[in-house]
Amino acid sequence: MDQQPPEPADAQYDVKSDTENVVCSRCGTVADGRPPTWICSVENGARRYFCDACSRDNIRAIEGRLDSAWW
Repeated sequence: MDQQPPEPADAQYDVKSDTENVVCSRCGTVADGRPPTWICSVENGARRYFCDACSRDNIRAIEGRLDSAWW
């Protein structure tokens, strides 16, 4: 059986964002596409991206699941 299980109903694929520049929501750094070292956070229903430098600086707050407004 080579069938794959169906995708969950809430799965979302945003092909467009793979090819556009991503901007860090904290410091404004711009990157091509979505770098694998950046963090994506969903806050109030909106995706927010954070560069690796901002992520490292705020890792405890991120692990504590605090919205970026609390950092």
